This record gives sequence, structure tokens and C-alpha cells, in this order.
Amino acid sequence: MSQRAGARPGGANVSRVTNVNGPAGGQQPNQPAQPHNPYAQQRYAPAQPARAGRIPAGTQEENKELPWYVEIPVVVVLTLLIMFVIQTFIGRLYVIPSASMEPTLHGENGSGDRIFVEKVSYYFSDPEPGDVIVFAGTDSWNTGFDSNRSSNPVVRGMQEVGSWVGLVPKDENTLVKRIIATGGQTVSCQAGDPAVMVDGKPIDQSYTLQPNFYPVDQSQGSDACGGPYFGPVTVPEGHYFMMGDNRTNSLDSRAHMGDELQGTIPEENIRGKVKAVVFPLSRMQGVDDPDIQQ
Repeated sequence: MSQRAGARPGGANVSRVTNVNGPAGGQQPNQPAQPHNPYAQQRYAPAQPARAGRIPAGTQEENKELPWYVEIPVVVVLTLLIMFVIQTFIGRLYVIPSASMEPTLHGENGSGDRIFVEKVSYYFSDPEPGDVIVFAGTDSWNTGFDSNRSSNPVVRGMQEVGSWVGLVPKDENTLVKRIIATGGQTVSCQAGDPAVMVDGKPIDQSYTLQPNFYPVDQSQGSDACGGPYFGPVTVPEGHYFMMGDNRTNSLDSRAHMGDELQGTIPEENIRGKVKAVVFPLSRMQGVDDPDIQQ
């Protein structure tokens, strides 16, 4: 006996699935056989979230961190290299040790201004009258200078390396003064002059300490000269005549006019131009470079 369509042997009914988009009566139209598509499941499979902590293949070496005992020395070396470049080509900090540049720079009682001295300006232009500069003294300026280096060769070597990156002062007698006259100019101050004279004209002295720090012996000098009369001195080419802003309390070019350079400083001894006081915070300010030869 033939079985009815849709009935299972043994009389059990099979639930009919209705195709809501199909023709009425639930009859399925004859469909042509579809070829098997091996990519169908991949095409419509939902995306799976990446597992936390997994690194894509081929990138594990790129993301591998250096061990601390390698990373720390690398950071230290790079830091020292950057400091060396800055100190050598851009600028460095100096401490003012005396009162010879007051009121512009303070240095009394061992707690002097920390100043930033930059080198870049003089890559493109020459030092000019009115500039405040740091320079290394010549032989006559170095009388009484004591080296700050240790007698121990190992310690001395470490000090030398430290000076390259600004951790230790350089082993030289550095001073700070203002340029008064340049190569080819004649500077002097004699009885009756209203100020220091350059090429016969008085310079601007509004930046100097007034009144003078020490009284001036009027029989040998004047307040306008800031001490004893001097000159005339013709500055050699490539050299500079220097004076402190605290005229009566400054050992400057006037005190060394008896040497072979007449107290002047060669350009190669200039270490840079003073741009600012950076410490203490109460003194933080720029340093002016007025046109003193008006």
C-alpha cells in the first residue's frame, strides 16, 4: 500500500515548513540544482573578534621591547649626545661669580645669576659694540687662575668628559664683559671727556652702575671715565676692547693695556653672547645689547 506524501512510515506526521515567499499552498517550485560553492560559508560567516594579546604573524620581532639593561644605557648615551650637540653648537649656561657686571648681571655673595650664552648669533654676524659676551681670558687675564681639574688622571678624565656635556665647567678662565670697541677703532677716556670715547665720540653709558661702586681719585681719573684715565688704544683687527658695567669694580681691558694685545680679546676667544638670566626666577630676564656708539 502506497504511503501518502508527507507521511512518515509508522504514521508519524512531519511538520510542514512554510516558505513565506513561495507560491500559495506552500508548494515549493522546482529549483535547478546549485553547484557546490566551497567559499559560501566563508563569504557569509560572521566576523570573529580578535583574541586579546594576540600579535599578527610576522610582527612579533617588530614589537619586541629591549630589555631594561640595554634600554637604559641607550637612553643615557642619546641624552649625553644631545647635550653635547647643544653645548657645542647652540649654547650653554654659566654662573656669574662677581659683581663686575652689575647692575646688568648680579654675582655677589657666591649666589650669582645663571645666564644662557648662545653661539648661533655669531655664526651669521660679527660681535658688535654693546654686546655682553663670555670669553676666555688671554695670558695676562689669567694671572691667579687655578685649574678646577683633579690631579687624579681618572677623575680628571671624567671631569673633561663632563665638561663636554655641561655637567662640569670647562678648564679655562671665562669672563663676562661688554664690548666697547672693535677692530680698527680707537678708545680712550681723558680729563674733560663726558664719557668713554670711541673714535672721538662719547658712548652711551646709561647701562652702567650709578653712582660708581667705589669713589674715584679725581686727580687721576673721573666719574665719567669710571676710574683712572686711559688710552688712547687702537684695537687690532679681529679683537675687542672690553669693559664691565660696574666700572670702578671691574678688572677689564683697562687693567691689561700693558700686554702685547693692549688688553683686547681676540675673536677666537669669544664663547658666545649673553642672551638671558635664567635663574634665580626672581631675576629671569633678557639681557639688552644697546647701540652704545650713537
